[in-house]
Amino acid sequence: MVLLSALSITIGLLAVLTEVRFCSSTLRKKVTKIQGFDWKNCGGPDVPAVLKSLTVSPDPIAIPGPLTASASGSTSVELSAPLPLNITLEKKVAGFWIKVPCVEELGSCHYRDACDVLNQLIPPGQDCPEPLHTYGLPCRCPFKDGSYSLPQTQFYLPHMDLPHWLTNGDYRVQGVLGKDGKELGCLKLFLSVHSA
Repeated sequence: MVLLSALSITIGLLAVLTEVRFCSSTLRKKVTKIQGFDWKNCGGPDVPAVLKSLTVSPDPIAIPGPLTASASGSTSVELSAPLPLNITLEKKVAGFWIKVPCVEELGSCHYRDACDVLNQLIPPGQDCPEPLHTYGLPCRCPFKDGSYSLPQTQFYLPHMDLPHWLTNGDYRVQGVLGKDGKELGCLKLFLSVHSA
């Protein structure tokens, strides 16, 4: 579940990693809400992979529950392995942004190859999951240069077992995608998480 370019890294890795790392049957009655979602590109003017649009509703987002999203992005270069990905996750504590360390591949982590992560989540030979399959959008490397868009589509967000240090608070996430020491794209996400 990934779109080419920043779109793929943004929606794909975040959504897939969220589902894979947080899904649990132990919190079937717990509801988490995310409020104040926002995003922006943070790379320089010449980075080849950019997100052009991203809309998410409802706001706040209820987990579990339906989510409607649309997105578009582009890349002017082919994105192929290895694609190092650096994620920085910060939580607002007492008015200050505190970096969340990398624990069990969650938090502020360095992934040596985003393509390898995608292959582990969606093994080669398997069809891309819906709705990517329907729209002919790729979910694994290499991603050819070009423009990609996901029309307004409804997803279902499953129950999530968030670690105690990732509940209730304001967060900002920055993802930087690179190759051969060059930055290919950078994206920042802003959100608030509230557990009921």
